[in-house]
Amino acid sequence: MTVPERVVIVIPARFASTRLPGKPLLARTGKPLIQHVVEQARRVGSAAVVVATDDARIADAVTAFGGTAVMTSPDCASGSDRVAEVMAGRDEDLVVNLQGDEPDFDPADIERLITTMWADPSLPMGTLAVLADSEDGDRPSAVKVVCDLDGRALYFSRSRVPHERDPVPGAPAPAPVLRHVGIYAFRREAVLAFARLEPTPLERTEKLEQLRALEHGWKIAVVRAERAPRGIDTPDDYDEFCRRMAAGS
Repeated sequence: MTVPERVVIVIPARFASTRLPGKPLLARTGKPLIQHVVEQARRVGSAAVVVATDDARIADAVTAFGGTAVMTSPDCASGSDRVAEVMAGRDEDLVVNLQGDEPDFDPADIERLITTMWADPSLPMGTLAVLADSEDGDRPSAVKVVCDLDGRALYFSRSRVPHERDPVPGAPAPAPVLRHVGIYAFRREAVLAFARLEPTPLERTEKLEQLRALEHGWKIAVVRAERAPRGIDTPDDYDEFCRRMAAGS
């Protein structure tokens, strides 16, 4: 798939992590974790790739393997704020906010997201979703999304949505449960505007910043991903990632 020009992927990365301190620089595979993410991002068509960080150790590591790093303010409250700070100094039309601890994403999914955004200039932002598995529906950490008939987000929730009132045993639900994948695409002017908005009531209730956009009436395209990336949040997650790398998977 051909990715349009004037697209940049920004990867927010911070050193602090409650469950896995120094996560971007863990390097038991022979490469720091952030390098695995950058190398996967470089497979997304012609998009430029930038790491946004407030830690000089991460910036130095990125520069050492030939990547591009931009230092951002330690006061950024979220990855989106860090992306907006980077985009204030760049002029690409579209930016993808890619998680710095998810090296297993499928580049083809991001290319479809970019293509969807490029095809409809009215869309300020877009994101990905996958079919939820049997455990995702009831896990608050697995965010669910419901969409309209045009594939635009209606709501994101940590609760199971939609609720099937009259399930038929053995029959698929009319509207499947979709798990949100936390990868976003923004138009440049949209991410700058988003960072200026104050947190909204639903956002504060669910602790989901994408609800800020919906509460302000923004349209969010939801593109179905083939598979969800495996995030690395704990030492066990990183151990599993290292085993997959050693096995060549």
